[in-house]
Amino acid sequence: MHFRSLTVCSLALVSSACAGDALTGDGEEALVTGTQALYAGVNGDACTASPYNCKLRVSGGNRVATNDPDDDDSWGLVVGVPVRNGHGEVVATSNRTRATFNHGQTRTFAGETHAFAVSTSNSSAGWMPLSSILGQESFASKVGHVSALGAGLNKLGCYAVRNTHDPVLELKKVVYDSDAVHERAGDYLPLVRANGQRSANLAFNVPGFGLGGPAVDHFPAGTKFQRLDVPTDGGAPSIDVPLWVQDSEGRYRKQSGTMKFLYGYVIAATGTKRNGWMAYDALEVSSGCP
Repeated sequence: MHFRSLTVCSLALVSSACAGDALTGDGEEALVTGTQALYAGVNGDACTASPYNCKLRVSGGNRVATNDPDDDDSWGLVVGVPVRNGHGEVVATSNRTRATFNHGQTRTFAGETHAFAVSTSNSSAGWMPLSSILGQESFASKVGHVSALGAGLNKLGCYAVRNTHDPVLELKKVVYDSDAVHERAGDYLPLVRANGQRSANLAFNVPGFGLGGPAVDHFPAGTKFQRLDVPTDGGAPSIDVPLWVQDSEGRYRKQSGTMKFLYGYVIAATGTKRNGWMAYDALEVSSGCP
């Protein structure tokens, strides 16, 4: 691998266990701290911990930028349009007037191009019609296209998105000393959404490495997830990140367990294969993965 001059300040656990599907007693873990070089990998040119754990793009951030360099990268929206999950199912009618969108993510549903919004009226990420975005021509010229890959990786176990979650785990932070509203373990768990159903994010990379942990799709409980034997710098087919709770000063600097991320794919009801990372705590062992 060719290392670039780019660096990332990270604090994460990379599991060094042997390959396999037994996730209890997964082996020793090495704490990776400090500044790590980013290298060109399979899923991008700025990767760390795995050639499949990469930034959406080397520079420019995870959001589709507007024409105003000083705003929050939110785009104006037309209200009253459907919000869809990764299967193309309508989960809400949008009442939002603005939203941010993750770079490189477009899919076609009901014959129309959709973009992936970070937050929607369903209290989750979701797909919104390109036609609902004010300045859609400008947006279309900026959004780009990025997809995680998986060709040639061997299959491991079959899982499904859980229909439960741990509320204590939900509130722990995945980023050391975070003062953000999110950056929580709950961002990767199957939470109950505004439509009363549970659903979880499929992420392009793992949080805790300064890559952003952006979601690239969103699927309901019961969705099958086929785990893949992904190479990592630590040797195991998974990556663990430390979780943080408040210390005596109210800052998230006290470690409280870890969160394991698996790499694999979902085949959506539309037939589209979507590769990415999911939290092990969002999954349960299943069978019949396509």
